[in-house]
Amino acid sequence: MKQKLLLGLLLIFTIKSFSQDSKFSLELNYPIPIDKNFVGENYSGIIDLGAKFRFADLNLINIGASFNAGILVNNSNQNDGSLNVTINSYLVQPRMYAELDLEALKKIHPAIGLGYTFMIFDASGTNNGIELSGASKTESGLNLNLGVAYDITNRLFAQVQYDYVKIKVDNEVPDVKYNTNVNLLKIGLGYRL
Repeated sequence: MKQKLLLGLLLIFTIKSFSQDSKFSLELNYPIPIDKNFVGENYSGIIDLGAKFRFADLNLINIGASFNAGILVNNSNQNDGSLNVTINSYLVQPRMYAELDLEALKKIHPAIGLGYTFMIFDASGTNNGIELSGASKTESGLNLNLGVAYDITNRLFAQVQYDYVKIKVDNEVPDVKYNTNVNLLKIGLGYRL
């Protein structure tokens, strides 16, 4: 397994590219749910993978499209043994973004993005002896993304991102901040191909 991972990383880092002028980049982030809401209090981040494609280079701003996919996990286990459920939340986040490209800040790239987030909740385990399998629900809503990237080399960069997601709720769920606002902090690395 380690050999395959090292081989994959070696291939990525040896691809010939246009360095910082590349229009395509890949990201690996660690998502951290924050805030006092149903996600922030109950879920832990596992991984977030992203890809960006820059399709317009304006004087001071680059415009592009990005796509992120992530996994959060909730292990809801009660002490009495009646509930042994794992809930995975799979995040799918397509968006458009604008990135500042200032000559004075050559290594720092602040960005803002607007898109949509789909959160697919998938439960498995047992609840009072009843096997849960395939219990799934999808929530979705608008996504605002703020971030900043710092160039380590011409190809490799570190980044911090903040995602605010406003989930639409149905009539069964109270329309309050606890149920509708999701806040994620993502810390990671990216590579320009």
